[in-house]
Amino acid sequence: MAFAIKAEISDPRAKAFSLIAQKTMYGGKQIAEGDTIFVFASENEGGQGLIARGVVTSAEAVAKKRGVARQTPRVSVAIKRTALAKRPLGRSELRGFTDWNDGQPESELNFKFYRQATNKIVGISDQAADFLGDFF
Repeated sequence: MAFAIKAEISDPRAKAFSLIAQKTMYGGKQIAEGDTIFVFASENEGGQGLIARGVVTSAEAVAKKRGVARQTPRVSVAIKRTALAKRPLGRSELRGFTDWNDGQPESELNFKFYRQATNKIVGISDQAADFLGDFF
């Protein structure tokens, strides 16, 4: 399984990213060292969407806080960039893909990243990973 992350990225051209205590959804908590990950710079923090592909060099689950009943699992990840995106893909390009059950990778990404605008790590299908691979 491949993964994608939407997060605040201070340097989109960095060779490595260290992202602490990121929310996980849609299988994102299964991320592990060696996994392929696509990095989206969050538009909520001034980013431009898809910026890089990388390999997870470490993934560590963050302990849940005591006394809090409902918590989204969080993971800290380190990523080594392997490629920079050659063309844009973000909220504006995915906005029209709102039929969540049409099987298109664009719809999957729109649903997982933009239906709820929070930053997060998500698991993505092989079809979505292949689609994202075309941007490099």
